[in-house]
Amino acid sequence: MHVTCFESPIGTLTLASTSKGLAYLGLPRANGRGLAGWLKRFAPAARTREDAAPNRAVIEQVLEFLRGERTQFDLELDLFGTPFQKRVYRALRKIPYGATRSYAEIAEAIDQAKAVRAVGSANGANPIALVVPCHRVIASGGKLGGYGGGLGLKARLLAMERTRKTDGRLL
Repeated sequence: MHVTCFESPIGTLTLASTSKGLAYLGLPRANGRGLAGWLKRFAPAARTREDAAPNRAVIEQVLEFLRGERTQFDLELDLFGTPFQKRVYRALRKIPYGATRSYAEIAEAIDQAKAVRAVGSANGANPIALVVPCHRVIASGGKLGGYGGGLGLKARLLAMERTRKTDGRLL
């Protein structure tokens, strides 16, 4: 597992990738257990090494996204999670740049209309923040709800997306 920490406009980000693709992208001030907790749960036998070379494309695309220059990611992913969580993550990846969906809408999109709380839990466990855009999920009443990087960051990301056209240019 190749691990890299790098500075971004929102703070230090941590990422880990496997030979299959990006597996983890941790936000600064995340409220979870970070990379160590994720590794313990999903890859306890994995050997990690600090290595930016295999992660250069990820770093470049994340920085472009945070500068408002990229609206979509073109990366191979190695998603870890339960089958339910992976279904939620696939649904999150379908939310267009600059748009939001409610937890209930995501539950309906995966044909689990009554699983709104489970969708919220899966959203909170998202190991690849930004690339799997969990920041685009809000409460049905329009409130922001939770976010691993904090509500201030969630609001900032949504505001950034709303001010850009889908081609990445300023409105």
